[in-house]
Amino acid sequence: MIIVSSGIGMLVGLAGTTLIGVINFALSNSHSKWALILFCGLCVFIPLMGTISKTLMVLLTSRAINDLQLHLCGQILNAPYRLLEDIGSARLLATITEDIPAVTNAIANLPLWITQIAVMISCLIYLGWLSRPLLFAIVIYMFIGLISYQLPLQKSIKYFGIAREHMDIFFRSTRALIEGNKELKLQREFRNNFLDQEIAPALRDMKKAEDWANIFLIAAAEWGQILFYIFIGTVVFLTPRLMAVDRHTLTGYTLAVLLMASPLTTLLNAVRIFGRASVASDKIEALGLALKDYSPQQAAMRTTGNVWNRLELKGITHAYRHAGSADDFCLGPLNITFYPGELVFLIGGNGSGKSTLAKLLVGLYEPMDGYISIDDEPVTSETRDSYRQWFSVVFFDFYLFERLHTLNDSSADLRITRYLEQLQLGHKVSVKDGKLSTLDLSQGQRKRLALLAAFVQDRPMYVFDEWASDQDPMFKQLFYRRILPDLKARGKTVIVISHDDRYYDVADRVIKLESGQIESDRYHPKATALPLG
Repeated sequence: MIIVSSGIGMLVGLAGTTLIGVINFALSNSHSKWALILFCGLCVFIPLMGTISKTLMVLLTSRAINDLQLHLCGQILNAPYRLLEDIGSARLLATITEDIPAVTNAIANLPLWITQIAVMISCLIYLGWLSRPLLFAIVIYMFIGLISYQLPLQKSIKYFGIAREHMDIFFRSTRALIEGNKELKLQREFRNNFLDQEIAPALRDMKKAEDWANIFLIAAAEWGQILFYIFIGTVVFLTPRLMAVDRHTLTGYTLAVLLMASPLTTLLNAVRIFGRASVASDKIEALGLALKDYSPQQAAMRTTGNVWNRLELKGITHAYRHAGSADDFCLGPLNITFYPGELVFLIGGNGSGKSTLAKLLVGLYEPMDGYISIDDEPVTSETRDSYRQWFSVVFFDFYLFERLHTLNDSSADLRITRYLEQLQLGHKVSVKDGKLSTLDLSQGQRKRLALLAAFVQDRPMYVFDEWASDQDPMFKQLFYRRILPDLKARGKTVIVISHDDRYYDVADRVIKLESGQIESDRYHPKATALPLG
């Protein structure tokens, strides 16, 4: 599509120069019938072909944005969760929403630029046909002008790169502004400081770099205009005095030079778009290099989720490394075995490694050392995605989707409705075809919906990270005394991260972590399930 559109653009450019030749010919032969016919034909051909070329590029741009954004989203889905944490959501969002459109915008303008280049080249050919010595002098002049034009141009591209770096910081600050708005509302001084010390500097630095980039672009464009005016003056005033040129040749040169004014202005203005696209392309490529190596061949676990005997963590470790930090946290090495139908509480102080262990257990983090196995089958890079499908998880910082994953189960809506009533959400939320009617709820209610989303997946293992921390006593009682024992009675293995020590007696087993190590792993008497419903 690019080739076809660009080819049509070149034809349009050649036709434009031909039109100048026809006009120059008609000035000396005003009664020529064929000149009139050719003139009328070109007046129809040029806009018609230009419309086709631009339409093709509009379609190409739409497809390119869709494909690039979809491809990058697919890479993000395939990339390790730990890598995405390191990259940061601000950088990912900036690349998807800013960099890809910047590149495709440059692609969309290709036919226009190719048309203008074709006009410039055909004008030069026409000028050479009129006078080769004069063309030679013009080419030398254009070459010198192009070299001098590069100086401000390179400065502009440099500042576009600086502005793009500050854009990542600005995206991070605005994300904090939106997600932390409740906390900011409650702290006036901090709110004002946040605006002055976080948002304003990031925005100021980004705009300052953009301003300098545009100033250098303006300087480059104006210098280009000056060179063009010198060029016109040389052709009109100096050429007749320096060499013998007839009036017909001089008229043709003047018309061709004037025709080149518009393409030259368009090409100079295109530098800004190309500068942004170049910076954005580097950003996309850098992010792609970070993500592209993480699409391993996927394979299923030999052990099925319905029949298994033990899940083992053998000498697993994980460390958070921060440049310049002397107190890097390291979890492990840990050796833990889980069994079907077991209700396990994972306890410990803040920063003891509970959430990190949970992410390792469910396959979001890959162990730095050691391995995880099910019935002596190790989890590998190829089977890790299959292994993750064993778990239903409600994280402390959970995300709630509007649509519940019900595997096209025709009876799912009835089960979901029953769960909604049990969680006292039936008066707030309804479900149709697996889609929730609203998510506009309190944090506690949203967490109950997240619990519901975990229920309907019906997987062999459940992990709840501080689920009851923001629930009232009634729902804590429901969760610990009825829901957890009911899951256990259904043969599910349940791991609960909790600080609610009054409910530890519900557990079959309590594992306590401290500073990334297992301080104790003790069993409790079997709990009695109180049936739901």
